[in-house]
Amino acid sequence: MPKAASDPQRNAIALAYSQTDAAPRVVAKGRGLMAEQIIARAHEHGIYVHESAEMVSLLMQVDLDQHIPPQLYLAVAELLAWLYRLENGESGLPVPAFAAAEQ
Repeated sequence: MPKAASDPQRNAIALAYSQTDAAPRVVAKGRGLMAEQIIARAHEHGIYVHESAEMVSLLMQVDLDQHIPPQLYLAVAELLAWLYRLENGESGLPVPAFAAAEQ
């Protein structure tokens, strides 16, 4: 079931990754209003927002400014590769299997 925009149980995570990082880092996370602000800021800056309750649940366990754990490398790498291809004009790409979008 979709979560309403004002749902206090809605969660959001923001990841950052650069080639000099060992792994992506959690740079923002929050619930309720904070989650809505994270999502709004992403939209304002043209950053893709992917909704996956499973992925968010796992990433909420990672402390702020920490790298994601090795157990999530493959799932996050698949999502980043998918986004890269999407941003470079490949259309009709299936969403990575791990991340059935929560709509």
